[in-house]
Amino acid sequence: MSFPHTFYLDDADSPVDVIDAMALAEFATGAQPFARTQRLERVRADALLLPAGAEIRRAARDDGTSSHLATGDGWTLRAVRWRGGSAVVTVTAASAELARTVLEESVKDVQEPETADVETVEVGFAHFTGHGPRRAVRKIATTPWTELRSNYATAVAAQFDRLMTLTPDTIDGRLLLLHGPPGTGKTTALRSLAREWRSWCRIDAVIDPETLFGTPSYLMSMAVGVDDDEEGPRWRMLLLEDCDELIRGEAKQSTGQALSRLLNLTDGLLGQGRNVLVAITTNEDLARLHPAVLRPGRCLARIEVTPLPHAEATTWLGTPTGIPATGATLAELYALRSGTLTAPVEDERVGQYL
Repeated sequence: MSFPHTFYLDDADSPVDVIDAMALAEFATGAQPFARTQRLERVRADALLLPAGAEIRRAARDDGTSSHLATGDGWTLRAVRWRGGSAVVTVTAASAELARTVLEESVKDVQEPETADVETVEVGFAHFTGHGPRRAVRKIATTPWTELRSNYATAVAAQFDRLMTLTPDTIDGRLLLLHGPPGTGKTTALRSLAREWRSWCRIDAVIDPETLFGTPSYLMSMAVGVDDDEEGPRWRMLLLEDCDELIRGEAKQSTGQALSRLLNLTDGLLGQGRNVLVAITTNEDLARLHPAVLRPGRCLARIEVTPLPHAEATTWLGTPTGIPATGATLAELYALRSGTLTAPVEDERVGQYL
């Protein structure tokens, strides 16, 4: 069975969009009814993403995205590369075996080898574009929790101790909530958590959380996207930083369906059958957060990351100079130690995010 195909273009379409449409033409008509796709990370800059003898029919570049369309005897190939080294290659062919062999030759030895650096961890950074969701993987520096523990108040560190040792078998909630003043080390702790969990959980930092929960297709891709053929950790944690508007008390009125979709992802139908966790950081006081977010059984952990009390801050710094009676944030302590903050810390926090 074959199907006629027609392309409709307007001034909102780019050359990359044209290549996307052309790549599926032979598949749509039935001339090449078999297709295979592979997603890649750490693609070498000089990798062609083509088999021998391929003829390039179209090539385009658009704001950090490059795409080409190539053909051969009985097959068509589309390859898209993004800034940062990620790529996707799709092959349609007259037979399943031909699709497999063309794809394998195109992606053979195109990736940089992974380094066995225990001080870094791979984190995905996701955002929504005119071409749909995009995810780029970066290696970020991390520090073992045992070396970071002294940067947190004793009561806070004890809560992180439990979190760092969790495994898939001990997960008892899907929402991780870190709240507290700026500069107390919420993001730093999450980087260490990514390191401790790297064997079983993949971390995806969502750059545009408002768009995520306002765009159903984006949310479905991140939460329910097909990844069963991917290697690596089976669990995924979506990291949403500084989402004050999404989870504060008046969120239901101000953000529409966004809060409902967040809650549905953590313990509703949307999250069923998927190993997805959601981590949220906020500077809001706990009393200002929406009660639905704090419902018992929903939170894997709810940690208030506070400044270090005066005695612990003094021990950390080695002197009480500049530390008020109420204590100091981690950012303030680093500033005092480096000499960039010489006046006594005021009660109104002036630290930076860490």
